[in-house]
Amino acid sequence: MRLHLFLWGLGIWIAATVGLRLAGQNMLHSGHPLRTVLLFVVSFAATAQLARGLCRRLRVPRDQWPAGAIALLLPTLLLDPFSSAFFPVVFPNIPADAAGLFGGWMLCCCAGALVGAVIHRQAPATA
Repeated sequence: MRLHLFLWGLGIWIAATVGLRLAGQNMLHSGHPLRTVLLFVVSFAATAQLARGLCRRLRVPRDQWPAGAIALLLPTLLLDPFSSAFFPVVFPNIPADAAGLFGGWMLCCCAGALVGAVIHRQAPATA
């Protein structure tokens, strides 16, 4: 079951990397703090929902969601350090000074997915 999440993560990583290579210059603006904060907040929330949704869709038992989130994130955690280290080669369309912003963005995305996997919604209290 975790292999499915790893493969989902790999597919998402490939699609996102291709998307950034094609249009990343429109997303990463290191000189605009408000845009950066908005990107981080939206990405955190989106990846939290993505991790939860995929765990539900793939019928991962609730107690295994944290491990599932790790499997989902593994491609990003293993491959994006190389994307950051070789940023101008991997993303020639994005200014090189955005490499740190990219690394921070990936950390926010990973944090969101992990939080999404471990936060439990409380059932409504019944009287």
